[in-house]
Amino acid sequence: MAVPYDFSATLWLHVGEAAWYFVTLPEHLADEIEYLTAGNRRGFGSVRVEVTIGATTWRTSIFPDTNAKSYLLPVKKAVRTSENISDGDVVSVTLAVLDT
Repeated sequence: MAVPYDFSATLWLHVGEAAWYFVTLPEHLADEIEYLTAGNRRGFGSVRVEVTIGATTWRTSIFPDTNAKSYLLPVKKAVRTSENISDGDVVSVTLAVLDT
């Protein structure tokens, strides 16, 4: 089982053709994930993860963001609704990397 990482970050809305909500991982955590997953990344450099916010746990992928020098965690509507979170809220996240 992967070691879980705990962090807090702000949920933010990417404005575009579709409304996508993300959490940006802390840079130091992104560096560690990049090291752990060298050679095991998927399309677009994505990394499979298991995530918990509040009482909701799901599997998804995080995606590299070269501008932020980090990874972006998409937070789907079902999670935002279940946890009553919205743009600008600080959320506590537990994340475990599955691709190691």
